[in-house]
Amino acid sequence: MIATTAPWGAEKATALLVLADGTVIEGRGLGATGHAVAEVCFNTALTGYQEILTDPSYAGQIVTFTFPHIGNVGANAEDIEDLTPAARAGAVGAVFRADVTQPSSYRSNGGLDEWLKRRGIVAMSGIDTRALTARIRDLGAPHAVIAHAPDGVFDIDALKREAAAWAGLVGLDLARDVTSGQSSTWTETPWAWGKGYGEQSQPTMHVVAVDYGVKRNILRLFAGLGAEVTVVPAMTPAEDILAMNPDGVFLSNGPGDPAATGEYAVPVIRDLLDADVPLFGICLGHQMLALALGGRTVKMHQGHHGANHPVKDHTTGKVEIVSMNHGFAVDGDSLPEGVEETHVSLFDGSNCGISVAGKPVFSVQHHPEASPGPQDSHYLFRRFVNLIRERKGEPALAER
Repeated sequence: MIATTAPWGAEKATALLVLADGTVIEGRGLGATGHAVAEVCFNTALTGYQEILTDPSYAGQIVTFTFPHIGNVGANAEDIEDLTPAARAGAVGAVFRADVTQPSSYRSNGGLDEWLKRRGIVAMSGIDTRALTARIRDLGAPHAVIAHAPDGVFDIDALKREAAAWAGLVGLDLARDVTSGQSSTWTETPWAWGKGYGEQSQPTMHVVAVDYGVKRNILRLFAGLGAEVTVVPAMTPAEDILAMNPDGVFLSNGPGDPAATGEYAVPVIRDLLDADVPLFGICLGHQMLALALGGRTVKMHQGHHGANHPVKDHTTGKVEIVSMNHGFAVDGDSLPEGVEETHVSLFDGSNCGISVAGKPVFSVQHHPEASPGPQDSHYLFRRFVNLIRERKGEPALAER
């Protein structure tokens, strides 16, 4: 039984989380009204709830935050990660332990509740998130419906049927739902204290980013290292990408089953490999690169979601604290000869990175654009840029 965190008394629940096994969890509703069906995961990060909820990789998921106090720094326009917010890319629901308080931050432009409403995210507070997290760890990520009705009136039987009937993320291509509608140029550079975001006006290289659900800060880091970044939709053919004469191609993060998205993405990636263009993949891009090279991917029991995951880089021997968000993983044992496992999770030993012998090609499972370490993994962007600079006959940047 997963209880609420406060006695309800005569107060009627205005939100429900209904699991596919029939479990009904009551809470207080906030954010958008209505309901959404998705997979429930938990995220262990202490900060960055806006970045989490707007990460396109969370499409098709309800995020349970293990940190109890969410929303106390409000919301602002600078911490959004999805490239096309009009598409509502990101999590469809959120679960909090404590009620959201009034924001207390000089960066806040408003409260989390109103921001959730604008984003169309259904949320609830007042439940025992520790118990829900323990359930996910024991039994795996459940399918569920999250519902918010201010009058507290729910058709619980219908919600149970919807949760039980949902097929889940396996076999689901969600990149189509969150990708850009057309090609665009990205010039914004990383945020600086007292200055905000900058602008790239004198690029020294051209990177094409294939958008399976790309995060803004990934593009900023490329621009900050001197790249003109062209963002292209997920379904863009290899011949169109190569016609742009890129110095390198980036395969972005994104949601859903990599095998499903790979039906159209893997042939493109194989053509790019044949063209011998420098390639760098993150998250879903990493998984689909592995598929293109002959590996396979698997659905994880509970996934990796948080900002405190230790990953070892075998190429340097160093351990990094990284941000993770993935429910599928590359099967390290499936990697063919010539593909090296470069990074591994120190939590469970799962694959977190690969490279191709003799080729300027590598990828990682984690999110090096995030800053939990705080910048333990930023070197990966410089590593990719150095592959480009080597091709251009230019001196390498220091990785650290």
